This record gives sequence, C-alpha cells and structure tokens, in this order.
Amino acid sequence: MTSAGSKRSLEFFIIVALLVSVLSSPISAQRGSSGDQSMGDLPTIEERTDGMDSLEGFLPLYWDASLGQLWMEIPELDKEMIHFAGFGAGLGSNDIGLDRGALRGSRIVKFERVGRKVLMVQPNYRFRANSDNPAETQAVRDAFARSILWSFTPAAETGGRVLVDLTDFLIRDATNAGQRMSPGTYRLDNSRSSVYMDMTGSFPTNTELEVELTFVQQPGGGGGRGGRGGGGFEGVGSVASTGEAASIRLHHSFVQLPDDDYEPRMFDPRSGYGSSAIRTMQYPSMSP
Repeated sequence: MTSAGSKRSLEFFIIVALLVSVLSSPISAQRGSSGDQSMGDLPTIEERTDGMDSLEGFLPLYWDASLGQLWMEIPELDKEMIHFAGFGAGLGSNDIGLDRGALRGSRIVKFERVGRKVLMVQPNYRFRANSDNPAETQAVRDAFARSILWSFTPAAETGGRVLVDLTDFLIRDATNAGQRMSPGTYRLDNSRSSVYMDMTGSFPTNTELEVELTFVQQPGGGGGRGGRGGGGFEGVGSVASTGEAASIRLHHSFVQLPDDDYEPRMFDPRSGYGSSAIRTMQYPSMSP
C-alpha cells in the first residue's frame, strides 16, 4: 500500500471513530443520568430531620411544626403497598355529598427512584397475563398504561432510605371536591389549608395522614344557598358556617400488603359486596 493510501485509510478510521463517539455519547449520558441513583450531595435523614417531631412506623413521619411541613421516609423503594383516601370530616350536605367516612377508592402503589425524582406509581393490574411466559407478561404490561400519580424531590438519604416532603401531595384537591361544591364556584385555598396532626400517625403496618382543606367561593359565585332545583337543595351555605368558605378533612392511608398466605375469594353477586375485576389478556394455545 502506498503512503497516500495509508494516509487515506488512517483518516477514514479517525472519522469513523469520531462519529461512533459522537453518536454514542447521548446514550451513555442518558444511561448515566437514569442509572445513577446516588445523590451524594444530600444530607442524611438524621441531619435533615434534626429538631422535628418523629413518628415511627410503616412509613416514618417527621413533623416540622415551625413551618407546618410533614416529611415522610420511604424505607424501601419499589415496594408495593395499598393507598386509599376518604373524608375524615365532611361537608354535611346530602345533595352535594362529600360525607364524613366516605371512601374515594383504593389502589396499589409503589415509590420508584429515577435520578433526582421519587415517583409514586400505580401499576396497571386491570389487564394481566397470568402466564409463565415473560414475553407475554411484558407484552401486556407494555400495551396498557400505568399511572405516575406524583413526583417528589428527595431531600435526604441514608442507606437507600429516602426522605420526601409530603405537604404539597397532601394539600391539594385530590378528590375534585371543589368542583362538586355549589351553587357557585369553589377553589382550594392553600393558605387556609394545613396538615391535621390530631389524626396523623404511623403504626407498624400502616401510616395515616390527614389534612384540613378549605374551599373558598369565587367572586360572582352566588350566595351558596339554593340552586339546582330550587330552595330544597342544600348548598354549601346551608350546611357550612358560611357560604364564603367550607373546610373539610381528607384522610390518606398507606397500608402494608397482606402476606403470601392471603387468598382472594371469587366474587359471588349474592354476597352483597363489591368486586375487583381484571382482564386476562393471554389466549390459550390453539394447537391440538
């Protein structure tokens, strides 16, 4: 080979190497950002919660009374648990609802770490493939969307345990109660809402949280009485101290799942209980 040919071959090799390096760098960077679960610049949980009131239990809680903030420790990521919400104190209107003790449904959730986020995820168990074939199971999992319910920012970390601020997760209209209040238009006022510590605690197999949420009537929304069919309708002003604002309490529970000995019972419509329905998506083999 001539020297000119050797030079051209060397230049071609260098160009190819550079192209491979440039094209692969975003992939490498992406993998590094998602795969690196360590946040070494964070303080330890003990340092971050120093001076706070602690409530040990299933999901340990830390209460910062000076700021009105509630913090929660997640001892184990990717661990599934039950979450449900209900009203600890209701509105009092038969027509509107929002009654004390009314539940707003339950679901399976888990906390996943993705870089500088901790995601509260609800897996989609409505569609399943009860199969020993991993490809079938993965196909069904990819076909139906799961739900990411909330994103937390880790504030501290100790040995895989993560601390997050629960306050914004709790102080929000998670049940769309404001849309149900009438007559008029009501919106949640964060400045008049707070964590209700009297009904907040953590126990060995469950963690209980409660907040008082204040909904304020918007200008031009009416007096809060009557409407929707006449004077017989119980509006907000008929049951609350004033139609200008109504404060109700919403309760959240995180509960440990039953152990492996738990066996669900097949639903019988004669039982008078509700059911949990799922759809099995795999089909039996048609081969003889």
